[in-house]
Amino acid sequence: MSAARDRAVALDCLRRFRVPAGVYLLQVLGCYAVFRLYGLDTEPFWYVFALGFCFLLGCFLVSLQRARRRAALRWDALQTVRTAWRQLPAPETLAEADWCAMLSGLGAELEKLAADSAAQQREAQDFYTAWVHQIKTPIAVMKLALGAGETPDPAALREELFRIEQYTDMALVYQRLGSRSNDLVIEEYALDTLIRETVRKFAGPFIHKKLRLDYPGTEARIVTDRKWFLCILEQLVSNALKYTPAGTITVSVRDGVLTVADTGVGIVPEDLPRIFEQGYTGVNGHRSGSSSGLGLYLCGKASALLNIPVTVDSAPGRGSRFSLDLRDKLVSP
Repeated sequence: MSAARDRAVALDCLRRFRVPAGVYLLQVLGCYAVFRLYGLDTEPFWYVFALGFCFLLGCFLVSLQRARRRAALRWDALQTVRTAWRQLPAPETLAEADWCAMLSGLGAELEKLAADSAAQQREAQDFYTAWVHQIKTPIAVMKLALGAGETPDPAALREELFRIEQYTDMALVYQRLGSRSNDLVIEEYALDTLIRETVRKFAGPFIHKKLRLDYPGTEARIVTDRKWFLCILEQLVSNALKYTPAGTITVSVRDGVLTVADTGVGIVPEDLPRIFEQGYTGVNGHRSGSSSGLGLYLCGKASALLNIPVTVDSAPGRGSRFSLDLRDKLVSP
């Protein structure tokens, strides 16, 4: 502890002794006045005064020593307050107890914020690692096609370019999810318009894979954020396209539930509880090698943001059925 802090501790101790010292002096003056008024010998008075002064001085020195020890402990704790806030000296007064409680609360909050920040950094690192690995695949395919010496297939190039655009959109969506303000704009929309906008975006992959789209249309209107709702739909349709080698993808709305169903490979039961986890690819992803585990993760995050429950029903060999419960979002006719 520095000399300046030691002097500050001594001055603080003196300030705290002002009241007892003032009371002592008033008592001394009162006793002296009584002795003089009654004409008593003042020699005993001076003995009592000297003894009282020595006692008061002793109390001050003991208090000063304790104050220095406690100040040294507090000083050490202040140097490492982010990690050693639990080692604060035990409070002796109500005021000290209040300050310790405030410091402990702030320390616990700081610890929680640091843990949350570290978790977010790890999550972001995992996301972008998977994202970079995934976007390199279509780039490599395009480079191979362009460098083969033959005229590349335009449809194949457009397919790989579309995948690159998808992954770029994923990165932007993830960045917005991580921001403190997700700039939600809640308005009323025709559900049919949102669905058709989504499936038109995937027209190329539907044609390239020769898949049939079954969508009868809907008259429903919902209140939601357009950008994030489209994000959910796009990820569900993209997932259906990825795991459906042949057959039909059906989009339907019934009793306030929007369903995206496919006739693809399906999902094994042990993978179902984890399909919305970041980076989880499951059995199908390992087999195909084309899954990053990012699409359904973003879908789950966006659905939680909009408070839209999403469920899945699937089994190997009979496709998957993803359902969005929109009953709380529907506008009554």
